[in-house]
Amino acid sequence: MEQASATTAILVVIIAVLTALVLYVAARSRAAQPTDETPAVKPVTDDAVDYRALAEATRRQLVEAELRTLRSQISPHFIYNSLNAIAATIPADPVKARELVIDFADFTRYSLRGAGDFTTLEEELAAVERYVLLEQARFEDRVQVRLKIAPEILSLKLPFLAVQPLVENAVRHGMDSATGQAKVRLTGQDEGTHAVISVEDDGPGADPEQIRRVLVGEEGSSHIGLRNVDLRLRQAYGGADGLQIETAEGAGMRVWMRVPKFQPGTEESA
Repeated sequence: MEQASATTAILVVIIAVLTALVLYVAARSRAAQPTDETPAVKPVTDDAVDYRALAEATRRQLVEAELRTLRSQISPHFIYNSLNAIAATIPADPVKARELVIDFADFTRYSLRGAGDFTTLEEELAAVERYVLLEQARFEDRVQVRLKIAPEILSLKLPFLAVQPLVENAVRHGMDSATGQAKVRLTGQDEGTHAVISVEDDGPGADPEQIRRVLVGEEGSSHIGLRNVDLRLRQAYGGADGLQIETAEGAGMRVWMRVPKFQPGTEESA
């Protein structure tokens, strides 16, 4: 009887979380649509234009648009798969299912947060941990993600959702078709003025030319998370400081980034 009550309570929580998420997304969609009250566009003279402010506003709009795109690609399949995994866990282990609901809520709250271009590596790693727990609810020990992070770089500021999508990409595309296993290594090293963050898998790898096309926007059906992260890194640190990718067919994939440890202006955005 007690187990049945616990199961019912967990189902109620899951429904509440999903309902809240749907309402949140719907509200954001309505807010993004133009209304009849939008003020008319008025011509301005060159003297009235603050080009520096305009450039900054444009940059922020691009970042926000890319984040919305990234969220829209991560959220749908991840939400449905996670909820299915939680539902399947309820009959056998209601306590674990309750913990997964909390992980799911924390992960989606972080991924859908509306403020801040930057976050800390520690916060991003917390999102990675929740993502892995939810994936392991589906695949059990077939998904293995090992972390080796230098503790002195945990406070590093970096673009929001710069690491978790790389881990997700490695799990999704690094799964061995023969064994159904995905083995991923996430490392973070201190290299003086920079930190190097790397995500590596032992999966089937990819054609380097295909990855090049993904990064330049010529192919968007797979590995799209790589392009979104690459664009935001280049906007944050300059055109030459995007993702570095090493891969070949049958040879796995390593994706890494060099992030400056000292970044003026990121404190206000985090």
